Amino acid sequence: MAKTSDPGKSAVQSVDRALEVLEIIARHGSAGVTAIADELGVHKSTVSRLVGVLDARGYVEQVGERGKFRLGFSIVRLAGSATAERDLSKASQDICDRLAEKVGETTNLAVLDGDRAVNIVKARSESEVALRTWVGQGSPVHATSSGKILLSELAADDRRDRLPTRLESFTDTTVTSLSALEAELAAVREVGWSSVREELEVGLNAVSAPVRDHTGTVVAALSVSGPAYRLEPEDFAAVAADAMTAAKDISRRLGYAGSS
Repeated sequence: MAKTSDPGKSAVQSVDRALEVLEIIARHGSAGVTAIADELGVHKSTVSRLVGVLDARGYVEQVGERGKFRLGFSIVRLAGSATAERDLSKASQDICDRLAEKVGETTNLAVLDGDRAVNIVKARSESEVALRTWVGQGSPVHATSSGKILLSELAADDRRDRLPTRLESFTDTTVTSLSALEAELAAVREVGWSSVREELEVGLNAVSAPVRDHTGTVVAALSVSGPAYRLEPEDFAAVAADAMTAAKDISRRLGYAGSS
């Protein structure tokens, strides 16, 4: 029987070689296909295909007419994204700590990742019962206060691209209608904060406020979460006011000079 190749292994090898190509170009500043192939010990046609894909995706770009390639803007974009997340964490941790201490509940700072709100900063209150969350945890945007903040100022087309046609239900109060969600997001834009009442987990409530960068773009959501018996709906407005003040403090650190 003829031996068949393993497509999974081949794909992993291609990814590994593509990363090696990027590392070679980064090490030399620029490099041609022949030089890269010699360093990798592979045929020039293999390197040519890899470079072609990287070029099409913006990870490398050709240097003039010399046939050499250097790192492209997509590398800068990825690096900038990672730097921005670290800057957000650095700018917000102490503010999240103070907010958690003031309101007596857990606070999180979340960013948008596809259809998930991902926590990048957490501050836990000293309360006996506190929300158990961790940095890196992702939650569905339609069922969380952070997610609703992050969705609220996206363009309508972008929201539709991120959301499934059928919204998953987690509790009896989860919003599962796209039209109802759109109406709620309009209200969020109007009042400047969002809330959920046991939409992701029974017994868990939360409110969130937007964090903006120097351009005024919402780049994160600052949330306060707690058990429903302690963070009750009648408390939402007051807690949201504290969250909005803290979110504005973070926004100012990111260079935002506006008032909203």
